[in-house]
Amino acid sequence: MTTAPPDADADASDGDSAVDAAERSTEDGSLLEVQNLRKSYGGITAVDGVTFDVTAGSMTGLIGPNGAGKSTTFDLITGVQEPDSGQVVFDGTDVTGFRPYQAVERGLVRTFQIARELDEMTVLENVMLAPQDQVGEKLWRSVTPGVRDGVIAQETELRERAWDMLDFFEIDHLAEEEAGSLSGGQRKLLEMARVLMTDPDMVLLDEPLAGVNPSLEEKLLERLHELRDDGYTFLLVEHDMDVIMNHCDPVIVMHQGQVLVTGSPETVQNDERVLEAYLGGEVEE
Repeated sequence: MTTAPPDADADASDGDSAVDAAERSTEDGSLLEVQNLRKSYGGITAVDGVTFDVTAGSMTGLIGPNGAGKSTTFDLITGVQEPDSGQVVFDGTDVTGFRPYQAVERGLVRTFQIARELDEMTVLENVMLAPQDQVGEKLWRSVTPGVRDGVIAQETELRERAWDMLDFFEIDHLAEEEAGSLSGGQRKLLEMARVLMTDPDMVLLDEPLAGVNPSLEEKLLERLHELRDDGYTFLLVEHDMDVIMNHCDPVIVMHQGQVLVTGSPETVQNDERVLEAYLGGEVEE
C-alpha cells in the first residue's frame, strides 16, 4: 500500500526542500537523510537541529552521553514521535511524520532498548505475527471458501520463513517456549528475528546488546555483519564503545541534542570535543 506524508497541505517551499533532499539521498548513496530535526518538551529541547546521513549498506554507530537525544532521534525517524520541525527522507521519500506502521511498510524499522515481545505467545508465534497485511488478519477471509485456501498457503509460507529466521539466530530450539520465559539476551535475538520478518531495508537498533551475555553478544554481532553483507543497512545506538569502534563506520556523536562529530572510529576517538562531552567538560564549538 502506498501512503502519503500526513502534511499534504505543506507550502510549496517545504515541498521543494523535500524534493531536493530526496534527490540528494538518491545521488550520494544515502538511504536515510535526517535534516535539522527538532523536538522540545516544554522548555527542554531534546533534539536540537540534528542532521546526518546513513549510507546504504553501512553499519553506522550513533553514540553520546546519557540524555544526548539518541533515543528521541530514533523515535522521530521511525514515527514513534512527531518532530516539531525538520525532515526525514528514506530511500528518496519524505517520511517525516509517518506513523510507525507506515515506516515499516517503507522498509524502515527499529528495535527498542527493552524488547517488546508478546509474553504469552510462543517464540514461533511472535515471529509469525510480525509481517504486515497477512491475508488471515480479516475474519471473513479466514472463513470464505477459496479465500481460506490462500490464508492456509500464506500461513504455511510464513511458518517456514519463521523457522528459517529462528534457525538463523540459533533460537529454533526455543520455538514452542512462551516468549516471556526467555532470558534478556534471547529476547534480543527474538526481537531481531521479528524485525527481519518485515523485510526491512534499514534497521535502527537501540542498544541491542544491553543485558546480553558475551556469548550471545558475539553471536548477534556475527549475524549483524552477515546481514549487512547481504545488503541490510543498520544505524546502531550502543553504550559499549568497543562494539561501536570495532563494528561501526562511520560513527555519529551526539551531545546535548545536537550532532557533535561524524567520522571514522579513529577520527571520533581522537576528537577532543568527544572526550570533553563524555568526561562532562565544556564543549568548545
